Amino acid sequence: MTENGSIADGNQHNFVHDIVRRDLAAGSTETVVTRFPPEPNGYLHIGHAKSICLNFGIARDFGGRCHLRFDDTNPTREAQEYIDAIEADVRWLGFDWGEHRYFASSHFERLYEWAEHLIGSGKAYVDDQTADTIRLHRGTLTTPGTDSPFRGRSVPENLDLFRRMRAGEFPDGSRVLRARIDMASGNINLRDPVLYRILHAPHPRTGTEWCIYPTYDFAHGQSDSIEGVTHSICTLEFEDHRPLYDWLLDNLPTPTRSRQYEFARLNLSHTVLSKRRLSRLVDEGHVDDWDDPRLPTLRGLRRRGYPPEAIRDFARRIGVTKRDNTVEFAMLEHCAREVLNRTAERRMAVLRPLKLVIENYPPDQVEHLDAVNNPEDAGAGARAVPFARELFIERDDFMEDPPRKFFRLAPGREVRLRYAYFVTCREAVRDATGTIVELRCTYDPETRGGNAPDGRKVKATLHWVSARHARPADVHLYGPLFLEADPGRDGDAFDHLNPQSREVLHDCQVEPAVADLMPGTTVQFERQGYFCLDRSSGPDRLMLNRTVALRDTWAKVARRN
Repeated sequence: MTENGSIADGNQHNFVHDIVRRDLAAGSTETVVTRFPPEPNGYLHIGHAKSICLNFGIARDFGGRCHLRFDDTNPTREAQEYIDAIEADVRWLGFDWGEHRYFASSHFERLYEWAEHLIGSGKAYVDDQTADTIRLHRGTLTTPGTDSPFRGRSVPENLDLFRRMRAGEFPDGSRVLRARIDMASGNINLRDPVLYRILHAPHPRTGTEWCIYPTYDFAHGQSDSIEGVTHSICTLEFEDHRPLYDWLLDNLPTPTRSRQYEFARLNLSHTVLSKRRLSRLVDEGHVDDWDDPRLPTLRGLRRRGYPPEAIRDFARRIGVTKRDNTVEFAMLEHCAREVLNRTAERRMAVLRPLKLVIENYPPDQVEHLDAVNNPEDAGAGARAVPFARELFIERDDFMEDPPRKFFRLAPGREVRLRYAYFVTCREAVRDATGTIVELRCTYDPETRGGNAPDGRKVKATLHWVSARHARPADVHLYGPLFLEADPGRDGDAFDHLNPQSREVLHDCQVEPAVADLMPGTTVQFERQGYFCLDRSSGPDRLMLNRTVALRDTWAKVARRN
């Protein structure tokens, strides 16, 4: 496995690796150069992580380099906020582009010159039709398109109009520059595609220098060429755009020749990965913001406590194919458990507290018991946990009239308290409503550390916290965002939103060491799961997000729905 766990680790025979290996062997490629080309108009999600791991991983595996290039060709939707967030997310995943950060906007002058080159060679023209008319006349998969009445304009007239477009003489939408290819092509993308449109809007990087902007199709391949990209790896929705990608490179004086290859995008069960649907979740208030822990955004996963190593491992496991399929969310959870089991320190927390009073324990005595930080990591050491007469245990760990296979605490039954003593329940105390509010117990002082000198055994070990020393916390538990594995397959995806995707538990009690954690730290609450201290935690109230339960809960959800 390579240092950062590329998508290729353990999967060296995926088809993209085979292509790169073949090109190197044939001598058609000397240095492998890939790129991750996000549009700075939103936040990255787990699907982008697959592309990041693939592109950076291939470059590293073959001794090349990967560029970070922002395809910033639509100024009305782009912002510096997104640029900063994308850079932070890529670095958080464990990758760095070094000096190779680029922007399509840095190439605007060269792209403009190449657009004039196409006009001069008779392969592009200025069209005065509206966008709706162009779309209407493009035809269908079974019928050819109709030539624009402006398709026959002369080279001098097209050059004049295009230069006046750049000078700002025409309003938005009044003219476009189109490639002159083939209106009868079986590939609709070759039916005189739009290369430039008029847009009087300031750009985050170029300000008001430009009022015409290249389309993604015109900027993408040419930016690859300018930057020396050898393998332009895209998702399958760009497969039909590859002939246009190649046509432009064939007809322009580009310095290098890149090749585009496509792979299947990630589809993840019980969530959505389209920008439109993610924006709707935020805009309609179904989630709090783009870093809501229920979202599959990298900001959301990070806030929820997913380690970057787990996401890299997930990308490796799902592999690279040419066929679309849906990956179960449970696989992502499994990857998180594997990493966190090795790396997360243990703490104790009681999420639904029930007071337990040890009647024969000295009222003012406090012991500090050694607790292992991580049994999987001997170097993690131990911590001191305070133990006193009054404790909290989980309400679910007591039953007054237990069934036969319930081995936890019940009247007259002895159990082990983790790291502490054997205790026996003597009485359950109820309030005026009949609710059990307190357990009266005794302990065996000879069982300190959780072992009986006479060799007797108990069938259950419970976690606990000292009532005097515990810190109050709000804990957020998360379930699937959508109840259907493939939301939207039959109708509106939002008809399948899970109204119980988040449960907030108030007045949880956690051991005092939790308050010493840095926000963003993920720990295992023993017997509960993995939890991350949220950035909104304060000195008076802790807030934690459950990253993942100790066991797979998704299968139960699927069966129930």
